[in-house]
Amino acid sequence: MKPEFYPQVDKTRLFADGYIAEKSGHSRGSTVDLTIVKLPARPTRPYVPGEQLAACYGAQKDRFPDNSLDMGTGFDCFDTLAHTDDPRVQGVQRANRDLLREALGGEGFVNLPEEWWHYTYKPELFPDTYFDFPISRRSLGGKG
Repeated sequence: MKPEFYPQVDKTRLFADGYIAEKSGHSRGSTVDLTIVKLPARPTRPYVPGEQLAACYGAQKDRFPDNSLDMGTGFDCFDTLAHTDDPRVQGVQRANRDLLREALGGEGFVNLPEEWWHYTYKPELFPDTYFDFPISRRSLGGKG
């Protein structure tokens, strides 16, 4: 997935550069990755295995269609252009990032500056706990 999600970042730098945390707030239930989709959401086409991937920092029209508002990069793009306040992001893309930040900030979520989509609720209920437990279909409401 390197050609799409981190085409300009050396994989060995993902932790050191802050793109991936060694201990994640996601496992504490306090952190979410999200974007904005205009409703009603249109169906998206499935990914076709082997399909050519487009760099996440390219124009929205060139990236895989995901129904999200244009934020200047794709979701989960490990590139400096994905930094929330990157000065190269202007116009509608800047307004969309600011809308997301303002909406979530008003509910107590704080943005990770390196990722426009990454928000942590503050104060965290379990700041020093990393949950690790098996998930079954039954626990997700499924049968089996």
